[in-house]
Amino acid sequence: MSYNVAIDGPAGAGKSTIAKAIAKKKGLIYVDTGAMYRAMALFMIREGIAAQDAEGISRKCQEADITIAYENGEQVVYLNGENVNAYLRTEEVGNMASATSVQPAVRKKLVELQQALAAKSDCIMDGRDIGTCVLPNAQVKIYLTASSAVRAKRRYDELTAKGEACDLAQIQADIEERDYRDMNREHSPLKQAEDAILVDTSDMSVDEVIEHIIGICEE
Repeated sequence: MSYNVAIDGPAGAGKSTIAKAIAKKKGLIYVDTGAMYRAMALFMIREGIAAQDAEGISRKCQEADITIAYENGEQVVYLNGENVNAYLRTEEVGNMASATSVQPAVRKKLVELQQALAAKSDCIMDGRDIGTCVLPNAQVKIYLTASSAVRAKRRYDELTAKGEACDLAQIQADIEERDYRDMNREHSPLKQAEDAILVDTSDMSVDEVIEHIIGICEE
C-alpha cells in the first residue's frame, strides 16, 4: 500500500514550500495539484474551448490524462503522455486555469487522477481539501496554518524582496477575504479533517516546521 501525506491549510500558510521540502527529505513524490489544474487549462486552450464554455469544458475534460513523475530530481507534468512543463507558467494558462478549475466536472476528473496517482506512489499533496476529500485515507494529515497577520507579513516581505510596491494592510485584507471564500464555498470547502494534526507556524521558522512534520510522519 502506498504512503500518503495530506497537507491542507489557508492561502499563504507555506504549504507548497513545506510539502516540497518534506518530499525531498522523505523520498516522496510531491503532487503539485495546481500544476495539474494548469495542465488541464492548457488542454482546453489547445482544444480551442473557451473559458466561459462550461458545457464544452465538462465534456472535454474527460479526454485529458494528467500525471506527475520525477525525472532527475525534477517534477514533470504529463498531459496525455507529453511533458508539458515548459507551457504551464504562462499568463494565458494561469487565467484559463482560474476559469476551468471552478467547473465541478474538472474538479471531479482531477481528483480521480490525483487519487490514482496516490494509490500507486508514495506521495505528499497539499491543497484546501486533500485530507477531507481527495485523500481521506492518508496515513498522515496536517492542517498547516498561521495567523492572517503573519501570513500577510510573509507575503509582504516576499513581494518587497522582488522590488514590488505593496500595502501590508491590503494584503492582510485580501488574505482574510480569501480565507472566508475558501471556507464557505459550496464544493470542498477548506476545513481541518477530524484526524488532522494542527500545526500553527506563526512562531516557527520554515526549518522548524519541516522538522516538526517529519517527526509526525515518523511516529
